[in-house]
Amino acid sequence: AIILAMAPGQVLAQEAKTSAFSGLTLSGKDPIQIESDRLEVVEAESKAVFTGNVNVTQGPTLMKSGKMTVFYVKSGGTEGAAAAPATGSSNIDRLEVDDKVYIKSEDQVATGDRGVFDMKTEILVLSGSQVVLSQGTNVLVGCKLTANMKTGRAQVEGCKTAGSPSGRVMMSITPGSQNQ
Repeated sequence: AIILAMAPGQVLAQEAKTSAFSGLTLSGKDPIQIESDRLEVVEAESKAVFTGNVNVTQGPTLMKSGKMTVFYVKSGGTEGAAAAPATGSSNIDRLEVDDKVYIKSEDQVATGDRGVFDMKTEILVLSGSQVVLSQGTNVLVGCKLTANMKTGRAQVEGCKTAGSPSGRVMMSITPGSQNQ
């Protein structure tokens, strides 16, 4: 079972043979392959900035965006000492993606304007004017998705606007679609 937080005070529990988010996975353990049009390494800030048609593959997961910044864990020791992102020998702290984020894993697709994936906690936060998570004909729409990849638990927050200050989440489910 997975619990989706709908709006403040509203919770929907969904029972299915498999978790609704079981296919949407990222991991701090699997190798990551990154392709882009351009790469800028900023050693002093322990980061690498990939821009233009960024494609990231990790296991069954594909992530696309216009820009991705990889922040590396700073090495211990002297003040301001940075990890060496250019050598690829550094541990990744977090990924920040911007400009039309698309994530596909197994049969699930998530889209948004920006996202942050913390490699230590394995928590993905995808946000934007409209965040869409789909699996087949099932669709979930909000403005912020927070997914814990370790537990499979996810929370979706609605879009708070002048016309809808409470921020509502929309979910469309086709009966029997989880059993196929």
